[in-house]
Amino acid sequence: MTMPKKHSDLAINGDNAVALAWKQIDPDVCAAYPITPQTIIVEKFAEYIADGEVTTEFVCVESEHSALTLCTTSCSAGARTFTATASQGLAYMWEMLPITSSMRVPVIMAVANRAVSGPININNDHGDVMSARDCGWLTLFSENVQQAYDMSIIAPRIAEHPDVQLPCLVNLDGFILTHAIERMTPIDTQIVKKFVGEFKPMHPLLDVKHPVSHNLMDGPLFYFPHKYQMVQAMNNALKVAKDVFKEFAEISGREYHLVEEYMCEDAESIAIVLGSSFGTMKEAVDQLRREGMKVGVAMPRVFRPWPIEDLAKLMKGKKSVIVMDRHLSVGAYGPMFPEVCAAALENKDVPKMYNFIYGLGGADTMVSDFMSVFKDVKDGRATRINYLGVKQ
Repeated sequence: MTMPKKHSDLAINGDNAVALAWKQIDPDVCAAYPITPQTIIVEKFAEYIADGEVTTEFVCVESEHSALTLCTTSCSAGARTFTATASQGLAYMWEMLPITSSMRVPVIMAVANRAVSGPININNDHGDVMSARDCGWLTLFSENVQQAYDMSIIAPRIAEHPDVQLPCLVNLDGFILTHAIERMTPIDTQIVKKFVGEFKPMHPLLDVKHPVSHNLMDGPLFYFPHKYQMVQAMNNALKVAKDVFKEFAEISGREYHLVEEYMCEDAESIAIVLGSSFGTMKEAVDQLRREGMKVGVAMPRVFRPWPIEDLAKLMKGKKSVIVMDRHLSVGAYGPMFPEVCAAALENKDVPKMYNFIYGLGGADTMVSDFMSVFKDVKDGRATRINYLGVKQ
């Protein structure tokens, strides 16, 4: 194993951390449109381009829809292509999301998670990325600024793998991570470049010696089989992600897993969260442990493909599982809850399952609030679906 070099830590916000990772990778093309709280990413990256620190071709398009359209065609032509957006920007891209994935082009998109209107709201929840969860994109989540940087470096290795060839969303919570300054340890640029490697497109449109067509009309005989090929690619991504995480640990000293666990081994009750709330919930777990409660928390690092086997193993033998959803599927449960329940069914005995909707539109959720979730479940006050911080 090659031991990672020692580097000076940086005080940096999440958006600038993502831009730094992009700078070190130096993609061929970036097309983007500004939107809060993502704008800093492409602004900073544009500065790197203007200063001659990267060779990327930056295209300032007239909309997010145009951005992803350009990125899809650029990647199809054989160029490593990155973009970034948030909230309504991702919603405006929605028409192109399943087209990009069905064309099997590994575009990388940073998503600064923000509530989707209406009412108009610029603060954090996961409404934007959850609207994209069925569109065939790999999906990674970050707990903090360090992880937003790391996932931006890891993403192209997974997406561009010959057994995967799918686009990837790299999520970081809006304002909580995008604008908050944290301590971060970067990796030497040459090590990053060697780790990510050169982009080797499998079927580029500009390869005139091996002509191909992309995104043609697909009738009933071919549409379903082609979608199933995407299912197989997603399944392949689970192993690929594990391998890439292992390689990344060798150059960084930081280990990642399909599902990150904290104090779960002997826990009787566990919570499952996404994003920056993982850190807040860890503090709640620590305080409850000091009170004698056997609790734990986990975060699916990889949300797509859904790590069902790892989650089933995590939940085996637990008395209760609390799914924390930072998005509301109006008329049903939170979007992650049914998927966690499905994973629990892989076991012979299923724990009691609870869904808590929280933090919509940036609503504050404190450590004490997360502690109350575990206590409400323990004391029998929780129902199947609960709205944390809202009077019912």
